[in-house]
Amino acid sequence: MATTPRLLLGALPLALRKLDPRVMWRNPVMLIVEIGALWTTVLAAGDVSAFAVLIAAWLWLTVVFANLAEAVAEGRGKAQADALRGAKKDATARRLTDWRPGADAAEEVVPAAELRRGDVVVVEAGEIVPGDGDVVEGIASVDESAITGESAPVIRESGGDRSAVTGGTKVLSDRIVVKITQRPGASFLDTMIALVEGASRQKTPNEIALNILLAAMTIIFLVAVATLQPVAIFARAGNPGVADTAALDAHGVTAIVLVSLVVCLIPTTIGALLSAIGIAGMDRLVRRNVLAMSGRAVEAAGDVDTLLLDKTGTITLGDRQAAEFVPVGATTIGELADAAQLSSLADETPEGRSIVVYAERAHGVRERRPGELAHAVWVPFTAQTRMSGVDLDGRRLRKGAASAVADWIREHGGTVAPELGGVVDGIAASGGTPLVVGEIAGGRARVLGVVHLKDVVKPGMRERFGHMRALGIRTIMVTGDNPLTAKAIADEAGVDDFLAEATPEDKLAFIRKEQEGGRLVAMTGDGTNDAPALAQADVGVAMNTGTSAAKEAGNMVDLDSDPTKLIEIVEIGKQLLITRGALTTFSIANDIAKYFAIIPALFVGLFPGLDRLNVMRLASPQSAILSAVVFNALVIVALIPLALRGVRYRPASAARLLRRNLGVYGLGGVVAPFAGIKIVDLLVQFLPGVS
Repeated sequence: MATTPRLLLGALPLALRKLDPRVMWRNPVMLIVEIGALWTTVLAAGDVSAFAVLIAAWLWLTVVFANLAEAVAEGRGKAQADALRGAKKDATARRLTDWRPGADAAEEVVPAAELRRGDVVVVEAGEIVPGDGDVVEGIASVDESAITGESAPVIRESGGDRSAVTGGTKVLSDRIVVKITQRPGASFLDTMIALVEGASRQKTPNEIALNILLAAMTIIFLVAVATLQPVAIFARAGNPGVADTAALDAHGVTAIVLVSLVVCLIPTTIGALLSAIGIAGMDRLVRRNVLAMSGRAVEAAGDVDTLLLDKTGTITLGDRQAAEFVPVGATTIGELADAAQLSSLADETPEGRSIVVYAERAHGVRERRPGELAHAVWVPFTAQTRMSGVDLDGRRLRKGAASAVADWIREHGGTVAPELGGVVDGIAASGGTPLVVGEIAGGRARVLGVVHLKDVVKPGMRERFGHMRALGIRTIMVTGDNPLTAKAIADEAGVDDFLAEATPEDKLAFIRKEQEGGRLVAMTGDGTNDAPALAQADVGVAMNTGTSAAKEAGNMVDLDSDPTKLIEIVEIGKQLLITRGALTTFSIANDIAKYFAIIPALFVGLFPGLDRLNVMRLASPQSAILSAVVFNALVIVALIPLALRGVRYRPASAARLLRRNLGVYGLGGVVAPFAGIKIVDLLVQFLPGVS
């Protein structure tokens, strides 16, 4: 959004409200300016002159312009916050009592505001999801346009990593049962509103450190300016011929001049724009449908060295489907298809459901449902066993990772068919995922065969990872697949390295190892098993399609669920740091230039030799002071668009960025005051009381 005059005028009321000292104390530099403006106003009221009134007026404008920068940054998120509030409806919820999977439960209608974490609700087509939660039963098409701005509906289903639903979204088809995960008053929508309005923004460590530096510089200049009057009095005593009309005379104007000097010499430019830069950085993320839960995460994104990417759903399309059954040994294709279907009936993941459907459609296995098998004992998948299956009528079936199923068969006295390794390696080498099916029946343990799951690398991934490499970021693919499958996908996608057969503990250990080496780590994830690693990472980007546990663990949420968007997040983080550095360089150079522009003109009456340094030939000491104050205020307004838009980032080395910073903003900060003050001096020198 461009910074237009209408936008500036619209933010003016908020800027005026920020003049409250209880707000201003958070910005020490501008608080000093406000105190100086108040003091000069009192002095001007007691000794009315055009010079005093103009100085007081422009000091107040300096404070207002500083507040205006922050107000504009905050105001840019107001429209989006209003739109999000429109999505918060006073909905009711159909809460289920004593709900159990597959069983009927009584319903009661309650206000959505009364829902608590752990409550279970049912939502059908045409109804609004009453609160944030996870789908625990069913599958439905959901309209999330109120949250993401994307009109296309999305699928939300139980199991897997697409189970999370957000309060305020609308179910378009079918029926789902949702377990509420939000705390009262802390829904995802509430968090979004607070973030886009800037209400929950906290200062980042770098911002705090820079504020301390600016406060220290302010104190130094306060002390330096405070010594000017004694120096002037001493100089006047030693030079009786000095005219009484010198700027530093014995009248009340002296205090006004001193305040003006302080305001011109302390780092008011960066002090005025610092908060706006931070707010604008988070706003740029929001406009790309990314919510940063803290400014610290945005800064860390700018310094990321290592990026961990989950393979399924991130690098690949994520919807792995059964494509082939490969029997081994004496097993027939029919036996393998029947066993694969039985072991997958209670598997609610997309892969498990695809195996059931493939067995029915491709091999004619009759349709069965878990409820029909009353005596079945279902064995859920865990990250430790890496298997799932069923025990039924003396028959034990397991489906899972090749090594896990093979070890299970051997533990029960069975042997593994020699060709199994070749089949598994062949599927893995092609980039597919092999799932081995094993059986123990009649005292005999054996491997029946392999299920081939196919996955596809998303288009354009190699180019995007090449871009990350240019940014100096090392990309690591994390997957639970075996090393051969992982290597095939990694080579196709163009990542730098991979972590195969990774458990949640492996991911956590890898991140900690990288951080111990002094590197900043970013990770994207969407599953509950990603939550520990997302919490440990310096930048944890959770997908909006993911589970609630993942979104709570991360410090960013991508509403579009596009893991490759981390490239944009990193660039925005780098742009934030570069913008802050550029404007700080400009501000300090600006202050140095103003010092050499003002002091010679101001003291030429006391020290005639300084006339040689008065290169701009300013009309008078009063004109020099007023011109500097006016320029100091106007330069803040001129830099607001740059602070909000950000300095353009181009991948380059730190040394090259530093040279560019000094050459453009350092040199610009030196030249601009000389030109600006001279132009203002030409305009104000003819005003009464200034010449």
